[in-house]
Amino acid sequence: MPLLKRNEARSAGTMKLSRWILPLLGAGLPMLPVAAMAAGMPQLDFSTPLTISQVVWGAIIFIVLYFVLARNALPLVGSVLEERAAKIGKDLDEARAAKSRADAGMTAAAEATAKARAEAQAAINAAVDEAKKAAATQAEALNARLDKQLQDAEAQIARARAAAMGALPLVATETAATVLTRLTGKAPEAGRLEGAIGSALAARGIG
Repeated sequence: MPLLKRNEARSAGTMKLSRWILPLLGAGLPMLPVAAMAAGMPQLDFSTPLTISQVVWGAIIFIVLYFVLARNALPLVGSVLEERAAKIGKDLDEARAAKSRADAGMTAAAEATAKARAEAQAAINAAVDEAKKAAATQAEALNARLDKQLQDAEAQIARARAAAMGALPLVATETAATVLTRLTGKAPEAGRLEGAIGSALAARGIG
């Protein structure tokens, strides 16, 4: 429908233009002989029938060609130009739509990448936290085990020391008795020897 309206508008314009051209041609034809004679052009002398017939037929052919072009060729050219413009507009719309889809795809890809990066970072942070907790638990367990072993060792050392300190008077007494017996050839009195060793140990804070 828009194309038919444009063709009708062109036809109307052509008719209006012909209404102006034909009177101008009619008014200008009588002036041609005078102008031609004044310019020294006898071939345009309208006093001869041949020149008049040539001019009349030339005007008729011009008007016919003008109407043919105005009614057929020009609307066809206009329709071709409009179709071309419509195709170009359609191609531009498709290109804009494709660009919009591409932009949307790039935006979605960027969002997906950012989301995946955030999830990966969160997973890494969670793994690091779990590893830290596991290491702390293992360290606590190891420290507890080492503390227990140290306490057990200290208890064993204390018991061994207590046992050694408890046996020290007896060992000292026996050793002193043996030494004195070998030196003097007589066995010392047990009471005096134990008292002397006890006093010596007491003086050193032992026993």
